[in-house]
Amino acid sequence: MPRRLLSAAAACTLLLGLAACGEGGDGPVTTPPPSIDISGSSDGGGDDGAASDGGGDDASPSAAPEVPAPDPADYPGMDENTEEGATQAFRYYVAVSMWAHQTGDETLTKGIEIDSCEGCPGFTEDVPKLQDLGRYWSAFKVEDVATTPHASENFEYEIAYSFTIPAHERPNMETGEPEDYDPVEYSLIGGMAWTSQGWKVGGLKGEWGPDVHSSTVG
Repeated sequence: MPRRLLSAAAACTLLLGLAACGEGGDGPVTTPPPSIDISGSSDGGGDDGAASDGGGDDASPSAAPEVPAPDPADYPGMDENTEEGATQAFRYYVAVSMWAHQTGDETLTKGIEIDSCEGCPGFTEDVPKLQDLGRYWSAFKVEDVATTPHASENFEYEIAYSFTIPAHERPNMETGEPEDYDPVEYSLIGGMAWTSQGWKVGGLKGEWGPDVHSSTVG
């Protein structure tokens, strides 16, 4: 089941409230996060946790447990209370979320979300379904396109992040049989809160989808 890139021009630079962008189209490659208002607090929450790119060589979805966890060292400064630190922490969060789809392990993802994060649960809602199937996405490494931090009324920063996941396999969610996917481009906005445990994701919006159509949240 081939998929191709969402247009790079769909990457949004959204300020002060994480307003959604783009037009609706065909269904997304994965179910997008629910519509949110990103007005949550900057309270901390969750345990420490992190990772980086969902790295590793291409592999069958059934080999997911062998996919190494992303390396925090690939995101220097993510533990610092700076704009760059917030940017690196959000990149790290995205990579950990992709790794969860490759392994079924959500521990690291949950560790970098605040408890009340709006939009975060929808970003990894397929993981429990993959766990039930016992099959996962094949290994790949997230390919950066662009990151753009902005000031925010509700968080220390909002990070606009465009990235690509390359061609890979995913199991059919009904049959468990592997299906081929072409590269898919994502455009996300993360509201970043500085807590006693470091940067946490407090809100999430985004769009991604097959062909030239976008799947927009909000």
